[in-house]
Amino acid sequence: MFTDEVVSFRFVSYPEEKVAAYAQEGDNGATSKGRAKDINNHEEGRLNTNLRSKGDILINGRRQKLAFGTSAYVTQENVLMATLTVREAIYYSAQIQLPDTMPVAEKLARAGDTIQEMGLAGALDTRIGGRQTKGISGGQRKRLSICLEILTRPRLLFLDEPTSGLDSAASYHVMSRIAGLAAREGMTIVAVVHQPCSEVFELFHGLCLLASGQTIYFGPAANAAEFFTSNGYPCPPMRNPSDHFLRTINRDFELESEATRTVSKPSAADEAIETLVNAYKSSNTSENAKKEMHDINEMGGVMLRRKQATFLTKVLVLTRRSFVNMYRDVGYYWLRLGIYISISLCLGTIYCNFGYGYDSIRSRSSMLMFTGGLLTLMAIGGFPSFVEEMKIFRRERLNGHYGVSAFVISNWLSATPYLVLIAVLPGAIAYYLSGLKRRVDHFMYFTLVLCSCTMLVEGLMMIVAAIVPDFLMGIITGAGIQGIMMLNCGFFQLPSKLPKIVWKYPMFYISFHKYVLQGFYKNEFLGLVLENNPGVGDKTITGEQVISILFETEMGHSKWADFAVLCGMIVAYRLLFVMIIKVVDMLTPMFKGETFRCHSQCK
Repeated sequence: MFTDEVVSFRFVSYPEEKVAAYAQEGDNGATSKGRAKDINNHEEGRLNTNLRSKGDILINGRRQKLAFGTSAYVTQENVLMATLTVREAIYYSAQIQLPDTMPVAEKLARAGDTIQEMGLAGALDTRIGGRQTKGISGGQRKRLSICLEILTRPRLLFLDEPTSGLDSAASYHVMSRIAGLAAREGMTIVAVVHQPCSEVFELFHGLCLLASGQTIYFGPAANAAEFFTSNGYPCPPMRNPSDHFLRTINRDFELESEATRTVSKPSAADEAIETLVNAYKSSNTSENAKKEMHDINEMGGVMLRRKQATFLTKVLVLTRRSFVNMYRDVGYYWLRLGIYISISLCLGTIYCNFGYGYDSIRSRSSMLMFTGGLLTLMAIGGFPSFVEEMKIFRRERLNGHYGVSAFVISNWLSATPYLVLIAVLPGAIAYYLSGLKRRVDHFMYFTLVLCSCTMLVEGLMMIVAAIVPDFLMGIITGAGIQGIMMLNCGFFQLPSKLPKIVWKYPMFYISFHKYVLQGFYKNEFLGLVLENNPGVGDKTITGEQVISILFETEMGHSKWADFAVLCGMIVAYRLLFVMIIKVVDMLTPMFKGETFRCHSQCK
């Protein structure tokens, strides 16, 4: 860790060997018990569901949250928006994170300085890239991830394996620049690092070494080699000290298995761990660390929360960013639009000019059902792209950039133009080729309902994504839910024939396809006069008789009431998504199985 402050770690329980770094300089300080990255994990809900954390996080001896602007966390995985360029990713993030009181020119200058510090100036106009297109390298992705979190110059920065994907030269340059940034801005940086090169290791001010959840060493990094030497494990000449430390205490590759090893014959790694743990407990280094923790707890003080952009600014920037992402990601809407147009051409030519014969009744109802049900079912095709956006949302939300409400509103606003386009173009092709009512007001209603269908499916898939984050399982789940809803909409089985328990009450009224289909029926059939079935009653039959008697459509309200219900369901699905995110946040700690004790104090 690099800092002009003090951060100390004492690990209570963790199953694998790690190297964590800390710094010891200056007058202010911080103390921490727990695993480096699990301090922020515990505070922000990042721990795995099979872990339960206990204890307190103390900042300057007081219980305080690691608020936005005062702490940031760079995950090991690089979660970035593939369609954006490096410049766009950093500039959008700067507008979201930095307060509105800061002039735009100053925000851009801050972003430019950060780009220079991480050596990304040569890749500014290169797209990040992802599953569809090749973009920047893995090392540049890691540096970009760091860039996005140091824009606010947080007082405490957690880096989970910041050198992953970087060669030795890039690792040194990145870590040295982070060290310089920490010195200039007064930041405390906690890094969890696997096997740093010798040049990077020399940058560390302090070291916390763990094995099987026990503290092997916690103190100045420069004194670690001497500690190992004094306890019988000297570092060979010309060997990287960090390699030597981990090799000494690593039990993963012992030749003798745990099952055959006897108590009287422990492995060499077990002996080393036991020796070093006991030696550390009785060392002056341990006593100095405890004294520092006590002194820091006596200092007091409050870590202030830094200002962010306003809610409106966040929504506008997120909307613009999401709109650009949707425009550039072919799989989000453009591919779907092409498929919709193709299917609409098929519908229009198959049902070309219904006419007004008795057979046209079935043709009209089938065409409307396919449009309102099966056509909108294909909206799940954009689910993989939305899942990628959800990953970015989760990362940025956990880091405090914005909340779930800003995300939902911005996603809704940015998606609406594309959904309208998807409804109007394919809808017009299918509508006029098939010979539905050729009046503008009826076509407008048809388009509005079709657009509301796609919005509803988008909302449904947002809910599925909140519960089932895997895109393959999400597609299957979303398709299954819509399939059940379609079965209960009154087309495949008349409402009076549906079993009253479950399928009629409540499924028939929950299914949005019911309101879509009945709205379409009223829009198309009311006012029509059709030929009746030959030999049965009158020669003609009205459209009202068709939908009320043959289709059992509810006639107590107008088609606009059905549309209003659809609009209400659109809002309800978005609100349900917000509620699920909130409830999951509250319930996740209650369902964690394994106990993980963590008592942390940091600044």
